[in-house]
Amino acid sequence: MSKGQGVAQALPADVAALADVPADKGEVHVVHLYPREMSIYGDLGNTRCLAARLRWHGYRPVVHDHHPGAAWPERADILLGGGGQDSGQARVTDDLARHADRLRELAADGLPMLMICGMYQLFGEAFITVEGQRLPGLGILDVTTRGNATRMIGPVVLDTDFGSVVGYENHSGSTVLGAGQQPFGRVRHGQGNNGTDGHEGARTGNVVGSYLHGPVLPANPALADGLLEIAARRATGGWDPAEVDDTVAERAHAAQVRRLLGS
Repeated sequence: MSKGQGVAQALPADVAALADVPADKGEVHVVHLYPREMSIYGDLGNTRCLAARLRWHGYRPVVHDHHPGAAWPERADILLGGGGQDSGQARVTDDLARHADRLRELAADGLPMLMICGMYQLFGEAFITVEGQRLPGLGILDVTTRGNATRMIGPVVLDTDFGSVVGYENHSGSTVLGAGQQPFGRVRHGQGNNGTDGHEGARTGNVVGSYLHGPVLPANPALADGLLEIAARRATGGWDPAEVDDTVAERAHAAQVRRLLGS
């Protein structure tokens, strides 16, 4: 069957070759929403990162690419979504609406989700265009985004519940949190949601929305494993991580923090 039919895909050879850890701790199903339309800034790397880390920890990753109009995967243990242009968002809107109730139920049930940039916006209450048109979102995150002519671009350092997180932002949408909505992180360097309130992204339960590209997960192994722990516990009933050599990722992370903060 083709990718367009939304079935599980074999892992890329480079991912499969990254680890020799026996995969005997059970399957974890990773669903990537709209990889063609909404992963234009390297966000596919988040999916590859999670698949690789699952193998390193001894789990069997099963990756599903979900495309507009395809049947929903029979199983999902963690969801990922990436950034895209306005045209890409428009191409996925109808499919998101078709699965809106399912996604809200999964979020309420604690399924871990990482939604980046454009998908972060679509998981919010609404996106208001520069012309003033209000486009409704899923309402999973209590955030509202307004389009504007100024882009927020550059490297970012955050303090989060997962520790320090680094990444790269590139967005024209200005996002404001609703009353009571928790941010994903506090900005130490960069502009974050809107350049003024010091917030970046949003988090409700196990759903994380963020503007951080990079892709964000390879340089932030604590964040990747934090999400995988939730997914693995749901999928297999436990979390039994292996020792993983994250020296390269930790050095890259520290270098960005040092360059931007001088510490």
